[in-house]
Amino acid sequence: MSTSSPEAVKKLLENMQTDLRSLSMECKKKFPPVKEAAESGIVKIKTIAARNTGILAALKENSLEVVQPFLMGCGTKEPKITQLCLAAIQRLMSHEVVSEAAAGNIINMLWQLMENGLEELKLLQTVLVLLTTNTVVHDEVLSKAIVLCFRLHFTKDNITNNTAAATVRQVVTVVFERMVAEDERFKGIVEQPPPVQGNTNRRSVSTLRPSAKDAYMLFQDLCQLVNADAPYWLVGMTEMTRTFGLELLESVLNDFPGVFLQHQEFSFLLKERVCPLVIKLFSPNIKFRQGSSCSASPAPVEKPYFPICMRLLRVVSVLIKHFYTLLVTECEIFLSLLVKFLDGEKPQWLRAVAVESVHRLCVQPHLLRSFCQSYDMKQHSTKVFRDIVNALGSFIQSLFIIPNAGNSNALGAPAGSGSGAQGAAQGGPGTGGVSGNLTTQAAFEYRGTWIPLMTVSVQGSAKATYLEMLDKVEPPSIPEGYAMSVAFSALLDLVRGITSMIERELGVEEEAAAEFRETHPNQSWQPQPGVHLVWEEMVSACWCGLLAALSLLLDASTDETATENILKAELTMASLCGRLGLVTPRDAFITAICKASLPPHYALTVLSSNAAHLSSKAYSIQGQTVQIISPSSESHQQVVAVGQPLTSQPQGTVVLTAKNIQCMRTLLNLAHCHGAVLGTSWQLVLATLQHLVWILGLKPGMGGALKPGRAVEGPSTVLTTAVMTDLPVISNILSRLFESSQYLDDVSLHHLINALCSLSLEAMEMASGNNKEPSLFAVAKLLETGLVNMDRIEILWRPLTGHLLEVCQHPNSRMREWGAEALTALIKASLAYKHDPPLAQNQRLQLLLLNPLKELSNVLHADIRQKQLESVLQILQSQGDSLGPGWPLVLGVIGAIRNDQGESLIRTAFQCLQLVVTDFLPTMPCTCLQIVVDVAGSFGLQNQELNISLTSIGLLWNISDYFFQRGEAIIQELEREEEALQKQAQEKGETLNRPFHPAPPFDCLWLCLYAKLGEMCVDPRPAVRKSAGQTLFSTIAAHGTLLQQPTWHIVVWKVLFPLLNCVRKSSTTADKEKIESGGGNILIHHSRDTAEKQWAETWVLTLAGVARIFNTRRYLLQQLGDFFEAWEVLLNHIQSAALSKNNEVSLAALKSFQEILQIVTPVRDSDRASDAFAAMGVPPVLIDPLSALGPGRPLVRSDSLVERLTRYNGAELQAPPPGEESALEDAALWWSAWNTWYRTGTDSTRPPSGPTEKFSFIPSQPFLTALIQIFPALYQHIKANFSMEDLKKLGVILHGAVSVPISSDASPFILPSYTEAVLTSLQEAVLTAMDVLQKAICVGPENLQVMYPAIFEQLLLFVEFSCKPPQYGRMETKHVANAKYNQAEWVALNYVPFAERSLEVVVDLYHKTACHKAVINEKVLQNIIKTLRMPLGLKYSCPSESTWKLAVSSLLKVLSIGLPVARQHASSGKFDTMWPELANAFEDFLFTKSTPPDNLSIQEFQKNEGVDVEVVQLISTEILPFANFIPKDFVGQIMTMLNRGSIHSQSPSFTEAEIDVRMREEFSKVCFETLLQFSFSNKVSTPQEGYISRMALSVLLKRSQDVLRRYVEDERLSGRCPLPRQQVTEIIFVLKAISTLMDSLKKTQPENVDGNTWAQVIALYPTLVECVTCSSPEVSSALKEALGPFKDFMQSPVSRVQNGES
Repeated sequence: MSTSSPEAVKKLLENMQTDLRSLSMECKKKFPPVKEAAESGIVKIKTIAARNTGILAALKENSLEVVQPFLMGCGTKEPKITQLCLAAIQRLMSHEVVSEAAAGNIINMLWQLMENGLEELKLLQTVLVLLTTNTVVHDEVLSKAIVLCFRLHFTKDNITNNTAAATVRQVVTVVFERMVAEDERFKGIVEQPPPVQGNTNRRSVSTLRPSAKDAYMLFQDLCQLVNADAPYWLVGMTEMTRTFGLELLESVLNDFPGVFLQHQEFSFLLKERVCPLVIKLFSPNIKFRQGSSCSASPAPVEKPYFPICMRLLRVVSVLIKHFYTLLVTECEIFLSLLVKFLDGEKPQWLRAVAVESVHRLCVQPHLLRSFCQSYDMKQHSTKVFRDIVNALGSFIQSLFIIPNAGNSNALGAPAGSGSGAQGAAQGGPGTGGVSGNLTTQAAFEYRGTWIPLMTVSVQGSAKATYLEMLDKVEPPSIPEGYAMSVAFSALLDLVRGITSMIERELGVEEEAAAEFRETHPNQSWQPQPGVHLVWEEMVSACWCGLLAALSLLLDASTDETATENILKAELTMASLCGRLGLVTPRDAFITAICKASLPPHYALTVLSSNAAHLSSKAYSIQGQTVQIISPSSESHQQVVAVGQPLTSQPQGTVVLTAKNIQCMRTLLNLAHCHGAVLGTSWQLVLATLQHLVWILGLKPGMGGALKPGRAVEGPSTVLTTAVMTDLPVISNILSRLFESSQYLDDVSLHHLINALCSLSLEAMEMASGNNKEPSLFAVAKLLETGLVNMDRIEILWRPLTGHLLEVCQHPNSRMREWGAEALTALIKASLAYKHDPPLAQNQRLQLLLLNPLKELSNVLHADIRQKQLESVLQILQSQGDSLGPGWPLVLGVIGAIRNDQGESLIRTAFQCLQLVVTDFLPTMPCTCLQIVVDVAGSFGLQNQELNISLTSIGLLWNISDYFFQRGEAIIQELEREEEALQKQAQEKGETLNRPFHPAPPFDCLWLCLYAKLGEMCVDPRPAVRKSAGQTLFSTIAAHGTLLQQPTWHIVVWKVLFPLLNCVRKSSTTADKEKIESGGGNILIHHSRDTAEKQWAETWVLTLAGVARIFNTRRYLLQQLGDFFEAWEVLLNHIQSAALSKNNEVSLAALKSFQEILQIVTPVRDSDRASDAFAAMGVPPVLIDPLSALGPGRPLVRSDSLVERLTRYNGAELQAPPPGEESALEDAALWWSAWNTWYRTGTDSTRPPSGPTEKFSFIPSQPFLTALIQIFPALYQHIKANFSMEDLKKLGVILHGAVSVPISSDASPFILPSYTEAVLTSLQEAVLTAMDVLQKAICVGPENLQVMYPAIFEQLLLFVEFSCKPPQYGRMETKHVANAKYNQAEWVALNYVPFAERSLEVVVDLYHKTACHKAVINEKVLQNIIKTLRMPLGLKYSCPSESTWKLAVSSLLKVLSIGLPVARQHASSGKFDTMWPELANAFEDFLFTKSTPPDNLSIQEFQKNEGVDVEVVQLISTEILPFANFIPKDFVGQIMTMLNRGSIHSQSPSFTEAEIDVRMREEFSKVCFETLLQFSFSNKVSTPQEGYISRMALSVLLKRSQDVLRRYVEDERLSGRCPLPRQQVTEIIFVLKAISTLMDSLKKTQPENVDGNTWAQVIALYPTLVECVTCSSPEVSSALKEALGPFKDFMQSPVSRVQNGES
C-alpha cells in the first residue's frame, strides 16, 4: 500500500496523533513544555487534515512545527521518550513529509544525541531513513549526517561500530545514487560545460548540480582522510582508519564508474587524488624484500601491512577495470607494481593476493587487449601485457625452483615445522608414484617438488580468497599449493579469454568477408589492418611466457584433468596462432604437445631442432631469464606401454605413460580440428604421430588404416590393457584425421602432403641402411589422404605419386611393397571414382592418373612390377571398357617386360595382355591396336617362358582375325585419326612420321603385325620360330587381300626379304654342336639335335612361305613395278638355300623352286600312271592359288573366307584355267629361273676338289632328283631359245648328279637290293630330262637337230657307267655290298639298270636318227661302237651279266641300221675311222679275256655260245659279202678273227665231263665254216682276197701241226702221269678243228682249194698217226674222228692241179 493513498494518509494521521498523545502522556510530569508542544501538535495536525485536500503536502509545509514536539522529546535525553520520538520522526520521514529545514533540525538533534552517546543504533537508523527516503538533505546537513555515522563507527561498542560501518557504506552509496538519479533527470538537457578553471584542489564545484556537488565533496574528503589529511567538507571527523577509507573508495569506484567517466571534475579527482594516493600507499610493499632483517638496513623499512595492501590491490583492480581509459599511465604503474609483487622475495601472502589480482585481470580479455594496445604496441612503453604473462610464468616456475622460500617464516610459524610438513607431503605422493599407486589428489610434481592443486574458482571467474579477507588484520597463512592453483587458473583463463575473444572477432570478420564476396564478386576483401595487428601483437606478446609455463606445468602435472586443461590451452593457442598466420608460436606450441606425447629425452630431430630454435630465445622477465625448462626425467606417471624407438640404430625400449597417450590424443585432436591452420607444422605433428604409432606397434592395413599389429623384430611391444582398449580408438582417430583432410583447403592439403612426403623420406633414409622393419606410417597416410581427396585428386596427384614412386624404388622390400601398395591402390581408386566431368571426357586427367602406373615400369624390383601388373589386371577387369585414351599407357605397362625380370612377372603381364586381346580390342581406340601388336610381339620375343612366347604368337593370330573382321570400322577410325594428325603436322610444318608411312594406316597396322611376326621368325628358340613363321605366312595368306596393292611392295621388300636374309644368315652361322636333351625329360629328335638343324627347319619354313606367297599372289605382285627384281632376289634365296650344306634345306628350296615355277611335284613310280602326261611334256596344270597353302596352319573357315575375300575385293579370285597362256610366260622370268637352276645344279653336283674329308658335304639323292625333275618343266618355257651351249651345261649337271654317291646309312632306303635291277628316282629323272630334250628336238625346227650328237654323247657317257661307274671327285666309294651301314662311308650306286636303260634309249634314238646329217657327220655310230666295246670286251667281267648281253643285242641292232648307212657314205670317208673300232669290238667280245663264272650252267653256256654264233653270222651276212665297200684291213682283221675262232682254246677250268660242251664247238664250227666259206669262195674277185684266204688256211694248218707235235712230245715224256687238263683240251680242240677242216674241204669245190693247202693237210697225217699211242680216251676219240676223213685221200683225185706249190 503506497504512502500517499487515502488509507495510508489516514493511518498516518492517526499514528501521529497517537504518538503525540503518548509523548504528552510521558512528558506530563517531567517535561511540561514538551507535553504542551505535543498537544498543540495534535491540534495542528487536525487542522491541517481538516483544511487541506493535499494533506501530505500541507504536512510537509508545516513540518517544522509538526516535528518540533518530537525534537523536543529527543532533547529530554530520556531513553523511552527518545525512542518514541525517533520512531515518530522516522514515520514522518518515511512518508516524505519532512522539509529541508525540518531535516536540518532533525540532524542537529541527532548530532546532540550522538555526542551524548544515546540510542546509537536508533540514530543510525534514523539517519539512514532520512537520507534514503528523500533528497531534502544537502550540503552541510548531509555532511553532518555522514560525519555522525563516521563518528558512531569509531565507538567502543562493536555492534554500533559494525552497524555504523554498514550505514556509512549505505549513506555513501545513497549520495552517489542521488547524483546518478539527478544526471538521469537532466539527461536530455544539453549544457554548456563551464570553462575549465585553474587546476586547484577545490575545483570549480560551482559547476556541479546539488547532488553532484555533495558526491564530489564526499569523495574528495574520503581521499583526504585516507591520505591522513583533514577533510574539507566532512567537518567534525575525529578519527578515521585507512582500511575503512580504502574500502569506501573501492565501493564507490566499483559501483559508480559512470560518475567518474562522465564528469570531468570527478575524473580529475581520480587522476589527481586517488592514483597518487594508491602509489604512495604501495611504497612499503615495493621496497620490502623478504628475508632482509629490519635491523640490518640503515633506514628501517616499513613492513607491508596486509589489510592495507590487500585493499590497495582491490582498489587497483577496480581502477584498472573501470578507469583504464582515463588512467593509462597510472595503470601502467599499477600493473608494473602488480607484476613486482609476484616476485619470489615478497611475502607469500603478498604474492598470493597479487596472483589473485592478476587472475582478476586474466578473466577480462578485453581489458588485456586494451593493455596490449596501449602499452605493448606503443613505442618506448613498458610491455605490460607481456610482462603480466611472463610474470605469471616465472611465478609458476619460481614455485618449483624455490619452493618454500619464506613460506613459513612469513607466517610467523617456526621454520622447521613448515618445511617438515611440506617434505612429508611431498614424500607421500612422490614415493607412492614410484611404486605405482597414483595419489588421488591432483598435484604438480617436478624434480622432487610436489605442489598440490586446489580448486580455487570456477573456470572464467576470478573468485578470490585473500582479497576478500577484509576482517583479517594479520596476514593469513597461505596453504601450500594455493598460489600455484590460482596462477594455474589465471593462465588457463587468460588463454581461454584471449583465444575465444579473438576467434569470435575473427569469425565475425570472416562472415563479413564472405558476405562481401557474395555481393561484390569482382572485388577483393580488405580487412581492417588495425584489428589484425592487435591480435597478432597480443599473441606474440604472450606466447613465450604461456608456452614456458604451460610446458612446465604439463610436464609436472600428475592429474588427468589438469593435463587436459593444459593441453587444451596449448591446443587453442596453437590453433589461434595458426589462424593468425604466426608460424613460430604455432610451431612452438605444437612442438610442446609433440614433445609431451613422446617419451622423455626421445631423440626426434624435427622437435629438437625446433626446440633449439626456441630455447635460444631466453625470455627475460624482470631481469631474470626464464628458460623453457626441460622435462624432468623422474616422471611419476603410470606407464602404459613399452615399445621400440623408431631410430636407425636399434636401441633399448622406451616407455609411454598415460600422459603421453593423453597428449597424443590432443595432438590428434589438433590435427583433426585445426588441420587447416597447421601449414608447415604438419611435419611436426605427423613426425610425432609416426613415432608414437611405431612405439605402440600400429601397422598399416588395407587402405592405409593403422591396425594394432605385432612388432616385427626386437623385444615385442608391451602394452597394458588400458592402452590396448585405447588403441582401436587411437587408430580410428588417426584414420578420421586423414579422412578429415577432405575438408582442408588446397593449400593446407598441400602442406599435409608435403609433410607426409618428407616424413616418408626420413623413413626411407632410416630404412635404407639396414634390414630393419621400416616405418610405413607416412606411406600409409599418404594413401589414406589420397583416397579421401579423390574429388580434387588432380591438385595433389603429382607430389603424392611422385613420392610414392621413389618409395617403390627403395631397397627395403617392406617399404617398397607398401609404396607400391599405396600407389596402385590410389590409381585404382582414382580410376574407379566418379569424377566430374567423367574421366572419359577428361582425357588429361585420365592420363595424369595413369602416368604413375607407367612410371612404375622403370622400377627394377620384381615385387613392384608384380604389384603393378596385378593392378593393371584389376584395372582392366574393372575399368577396361572406359580406358579410352589411357590405353597407350596401360599397354606400355604391360609391354614393359625385360628378360631379366623372371617368369612370374612376365606371366602376370601376359595375363593382362590376354585379357586385353580377348575382351577389349573393340573398346580401345584403333590407334592403340598397333601398340597391342607391339606388346604381343615383345612377349613373343622374351626368352623366359617359351609357352608365353608361343601363346603370344597365337594372340597375334587372334588380333589379325580381329583386324580382318572389323576391317571397315578400323579403316574409318584410323583414317579420321590420320587426317587429324596430317593436319597437325602441316600446321607445325613437319612431315608425318610413322612406321611404313606411305602405306595407308590400316595397311600399316598389318605391316606392323607382319614385322613383329617377322622378328619372331628369327628368335633363337626353334619352337617360336616355327610357330611365328607358320602364323606369319598364314595371316598373309588369309588376310593379305585386305592390303592395298602398293602395300604389297612393302610386304615383299620390308618384311619378307629381310626375313629371308636374317634366316639365311643365322642358318649359315648356326652352331653345329650337338644339343643334349632339351632340359627336363624332353628328348630331342636326332634331326633337330643341333642349332644348325633347328635353324634349317626355320629356313625351310620361311622359304616355303615366301615362295607360296609369290605363287598365290603372283598376279598381284606382277602388277608391281619391280616384280622382276623381287623374282631375282627370291631365286637367289632359293639358290643359296639349295646349295646350303643341309639336305633338308636344300631339298625344301627345290620344292619352293618347283612351287614358284608352278610345277606339280612328280610322284614316285608306283603312282606314275596319272602323271604319264607330265613325262611326255604336256604342260603342267597350274596350281589353284588358294589350295597351295602347304604346311602350316590349316585355313580357318576357308569357304566363308573365300567368300569374304571376294566380297571385300569386289573382284573374283580365280585360278587361271589350265594351259592358258598367262602372264607367267614371261621369258625373262623363266630364263632367270633357268640360270638359277643351272647355278644350283652346277654347284651342287661339282665334285669336291682335292682329297675329300670324311665329312665333306655330298648332296642327297632326293635333292638331286628334285633338282633334275625341275628341268623338264622349266625346259618347256625356255626351249625356244635353248642353245647348244645350254645343252652342254645341262649335260654337265646331269652327269654330275648321276655320279653322286650316297651315304651308306641312307642306302637301304634308296637302293633296291642289289639283285633287283631298278632305276633310282634320280636316274629316272635324268633319263626323263634327256627324253624331253630329244622329243623336243624331234618335233622342233631343223636347227635343233644339231643337238642330236650331243644327246648321244651324253647318253653314251651314261652307258659307260655299266662297266665303269663314275668317280665323284677323288672320293673312295665302296661297292654297296661291302658298305657297313653304321659307318659314314659313301656307297656307289648300282648304275647298271641306268646304263642299260640309257643304252636302250641310244638304240632307240639311233634307230630314228641314223640318217640325220648331224648324226653322220659327228660319227655317232663310231661313238656307239666305241662305247659298247667296253661291256663287250668285259663280257663275263661286267658288273652285271645283262649288260654285255644287252650290249651285244644293241650292237647288232645298231649295226643292222648303221652299216648300210656306212656303206652308203663309204666314199665320203666319214666312216673310215669306224671300221677299226668295229673290228676291235668284235675281237674284244668274241675272244674275251674274262672267264665265265664257275656256276654257269651248261644251258646258259650254250645260250651264250649262241650269241657268239649270232655275231659271226652277222659278219658273214652283213660284212663279208660287201667286202668291196669295206676297207681291206678290216676284212683282214675279220679273217684273222674267224681263224682264231675256229681253233679257240678254252679255259682250263672245265671238268672232264663238260669238256666237250665247253669247247664252244658250235662257235668254232661256224667260224671255220665262215672262214672256209670265204676262203674257198669261188667268187674271189681279186687275187688279194684269195691270198687272204690262203694265208688264213695255212696259218690254221701250221698251228694244228705244232700243237699235235708238242702233244706227242709231252705224252712220251710224261710216261705214266696224265698231261695237264688244258693241254689235253687243246689237243682235242685241234683234232676237232682238223676234222672240221676236212669236212669243209670236202664240201668246197675242188678248184677253190689251193694245192698248197692240200699238201699241208696231207702233211698232218703222220703227226696224227704219232698220236695214236696216247693214253687219254678223249684224245683217242677225237683222233678217230680226225683220222677218219683221210680215207678220201686214199684214192687218186680225178684231175691234178699242176704247180701246187705256187
